[in-house]
Amino acid sequence: MLVSALALALAAGPHPEDPPVAPVQDGSLPHSHTHAPAEIEETHGPILVQLTYTSELIGNVAGGVERGARYLDNLDIVFEADLEKLTGWNGAQLHLYGLYNNGASIGELVGDAQAVSNIETGTRAIRLYEAWIDQKIGEHVSFRAGLYDLNSEFDALDASGLFVSSAHGIGTDFSQSGQNGPSIFPSTSLAARLEVKPAEGWVIRTAILDGVPGDPARPARTVIRLGNGDGALLVGEVEAPVAGARILVGHWRYTAPFDMIDGGRDTGNSGTYIRAEAPLLRQPDRMIDGFARFGVASGRFNMFDSFASAGFKFTGWVPGRGEDEFGVAIASAFTSDAYRTLTGALPAEVSLEATYRTQLAPWLAVQPNVHYIRRPSADPLIDDAVVLGIRTEISFGLLGG
Repeated sequence: MLVSALALALAAGPHPEDPPVAPVQDGSLPHSHTHAPAEIEETHGPILVQLTYTSELIGNVAGGVERGARYLDNLDIVFEADLEKLTGWNGAQLHLYGLYNNGASIGELVGDAQAVSNIETGTRAIRLYEAWIDQKIGEHVSFRAGLYDLNSEFDALDASGLFVSSAHGIGTDFSQSGQNGPSIFPSTSLAARLEVKPAEGWVIRTAILDGVPGDPARPARTVIRLGNGDGALLVGEVEAPVAGARILVGHWRYTAPFDMIDGGRDTGNSGTYIRAEAPLLRQPDRMIDGFARFGVASGRFNMFDSFASAGFKFTGWVPGRGEDEFGVAIASAFTSDAYRTLTGALPAEVSLEATYRTQLAPWLAVQPNVHYIRRPSADPLIDDAVVLGIRTEISFGLLGG
C-alpha cells in the first residue's frame, strides 16, 4: 500500500504533453458497477438495510492524457423487504437502492474508453438507482418490474466481480450501446424482467427496458421519461451448467432508430455475447477460478464492434489469509471499420489489470490494483497508460444482516 501511495503522489506532477482524445460517438462511457450484494435470505428478518462506502485513490502515473491522481467514492444504501412476511403478499419482495458519487474522474487523465474504475460517474449526485418489486410465481418463475439495473442479473458472473475495471462487469460491446448506454450504473430505467429456472443450474431470463435511461442532458437526476422516440431495449439470456462451468449466452436489440457512425439513421443496433466461468482448482484451503467473455455489437452504430476478455481469480493462496483474493485479467475492445475510417483510430484498446483484495475485518476490505492500458481509446496520439490505485470498502448491515 505504501508503494501505491508513493507512486500516486509522484503522479501529481504535470505531463509535458496533452494529446487530444479521438472523438467518441455520443453516449455515456461504458460503466459497470459492482452491485451491492444485499439479498434477503431465510436466516434474515423481513427487512434488510445495508450501507456500503467504497473509496478509491487512483492515479495515472505514466502515459495517458495527463499524469495525476483522483479520489473517487461511491455510497450504496440498499433496503429490501419481504412483503410476504410483512403484509401477507405471497412471494413478493421490495427492493430500493440509493447511490451517492462525488463525480471525480480518472478517465479524464487516462483517456481510456473502457473506464478503468467501475465506480466512476463523472457527475456528483445523490440518486435513486433501483426501485422494483419481484413477484415469485410458483417455485421456478419470477417477475420483476420497476427501476432496474440490467447488469445486476444479465451479463454477470461471479469470478470477474473481483476486478476494478468496468470492462469486467458488463462487456464493453454491450455497455457502449444506446443514446445514454443501457440501463446500468449509474443511470437506470424502467424495466420488466421475467426469469424461469426450468432445471437445476439452468436459468432463462428476458427483459424489456426503456431505451434511454435517465436524461442525458441532466445526468445528476433520476429521470423516468417514456416515449420521445426512445424505443425499447430487448434482452434475452440463457444460463447453463456445462461440465462444471457456468455459461451465459445473450442477445440484445434496440427498437428505435440510431445515428450511424458514418451518417444517417437506421434501426438494427444489436449485439450478442457469450460468457463463462469455471473452477479450475478446488482444494480445502485454496481455489482458482477462470473466466472469459466474447461479444459483438453492430459496427454501424458503435465505436467498438467486438470485445474479448479473460482472467483468473486465486483465493486462499496467502498463508493465514484464507479469504484473500488476487487476480489478473485482460479486456480488449476492437474498433469498428466505420469508426476507424471516420477517426483514424487504431484497431483496439487493451486493458490489463492485476489486483489483490484483503478482508481486514468483516466490515473492511482493502484492494490495491495496477492497470496497463494499451492505446487508450484506440487513439494513436495517446501513449499507453499505467494506473495505480487502492480501493477501500466499508460495509455494514444495519438491519437484518
